[in-house]
Amino acid sequence: MSGPNFPNPIVRWIDHRLPIFTLMHHEMHEYPTPKNLNYWWNFGSLAGIVLVIMLVTGIVLSMHYTAHVDYAFQSVERIMRDVNYGWMIRYIHANGASFFFIVVYIHIFRGLYFGSYKAPRELLWILGVVILLLMMATAFMGYVLPWGQMSFWGATVITNLFSAIPGIGDWIVTLLWGGFSVDNPTLNRFYSLHYLLPFAIVGVVVLHIWALHRFGSNNPLGIDVRGKQDSIPFHPYYTIKDMFGLGVFLIIFSAVVFFMPNAMGHPDNYIPANPMVTPANIVPEWYFLPFYAILRAIPDKLLGVIAMFAAIGVLFILPWLDRSPVRSGTFRPIFKVFFWMLLADCVLLTYLGAKPPEGVYVILARIGTFYYFFHFLILLPALSIFETPKPLPRSISQPVLGSGAAAAAAAMPKENS
Repeated sequence: MSGPNFPNPIVRWIDHRLPIFTLMHHEMHEYPTPKNLNYWWNFGSLAGIVLVIMLVTGIVLSMHYTAHVDYAFQSVERIMRDVNYGWMIRYIHANGASFFFIVVYIHIFRGLYFGSYKAPRELLWILGVVILLLMMATAFMGYVLPWGQMSFWGATVITNLFSAIPGIGDWIVTLLWGGFSVDNPTLNRFYSLHYLLPFAIVGVVVLHIWALHRFGSNNPLGIDVRGKQDSIPFHPYYTIKDMFGLGVFLIIFSAVVFFMPNAMGHPDNYIPANPMVTPANIVPEWYFLPFYAILRAIPDKLLGVIAMFAAIGVLFILPWLDRSPVRSGTFRPIFKVFFWMLLADCVLLTYLGAKPPEGVYVILARIGTFYYFFHFLILLPALSIFETPKPLPRSISQPVLGSGAAAAAAAMPKENS
C-alpha cells in the first residue's frame, strides 16, 4: 500500500525505508476527529506535554542530585544556588508535578461527565487509571528525594501503612525501607524508582493513545461519528486549538513558577530531615489529600488502607458499574446533579486531608468517604436502571446545522464508527 507522495526527496527516501512520515500524515491529516470537541479535550494533549517537561527537567536535576541521606538536602540547595538556572529547573519540576495532577484530574472528570469510559473504550479508560497509579507512585517517591522534614516523615507514615497487611505487611515494609527504618537504602530505592517509573508511564501512554485511535475520541454529545459530515482532520483544526490551550496553560504555569513557586509546597520541607523531631501535622502533597482523608476517616488501620486503595480501584470497574446506554451527562439530568456532588465531595475530601484528624473534621471525612463509594457502587448502577435520559440527536452535525443536517444524515447509509 503506497503512502502519500511527499515533495521533498529526502523525506521520500527516509519514508520509503522507515515510514514515520506516512504515520504522521495518517495521524494528523487522515485521522477523523469529531467536529464538536470543546476545550475540555485539550487536557489530554496537555498531560502529554507536561510529562515531557517533567522528564527533561528530571533528567537534568538527576545530574546534580546526590542520593545519600547526608548530602541529599545539601545537593538540592546547591542546585538552587550554584547550578546555572538550577532554581528554575527545580521549580519547573516541583510545580510541574502539581500541574501534572491538575491536568490529569480535569481530564479524568471530563471523562466521568461525558462517559468516555463506556463501551467500546473500556480498555482506554483502564489504561488511563494505570497511568494515574504510576503518577502517584512516582510523585510520592519524588517528594521524598529532597530529604526535608515532610519528605522523611511522609515516607515513614505512608510506607508504614503496608504493615497493616496481614502476614506479609512487615516484610513489604522492610523491603521498601531496605532495613528497619527509613534511611539511606530507602532513599536509594526511591531515587532509582523515581527515575525509572516515568519511562513506564511513557510506555502506558503509548498504549493509551493506541487504544484511543482504535475507536476515536468520544465527544460532548457522546454519540458515534456518522460519516464524514461529523468529522474533521485532526490537523490543522485541533492542533491549532491545542496550541492555544497550551499557550494559556504556559502563562499560568510560568506565573506560578516565577512569582509563587512555593505556594503548593509545605514549608517544613525546607528543614533538613530529623528523625528525632516529629512535625505537628504530617500531610502529603495536595494531590494525595483526598485519599489521605479517606485513610484517616476509618478508625481501623487495615480497613483504612483498603478503602484508600479501593478509592482508585473502583475506577477500574467503573465501565461495568454505569450501565446506562447514554454516554454524555448532557442528556442525563439526574446523573448530572450527582456528578457535581461527586466533584464537591472530592474537593471537600482534599480540604479535610490537610486538617488534623479530630473533631468535626473526622465526621465530615467519614461522610465524604461514604458518599464517594456510594456514588460509584450504588448510585451509578441504580441510575442505569431508573434514570430516563433526554433524547439524543441523530448526528453530531444536527445540533449545529439543524433539520437540514438531520435530513442529510437520514438520507445517508449508516456507517460503523
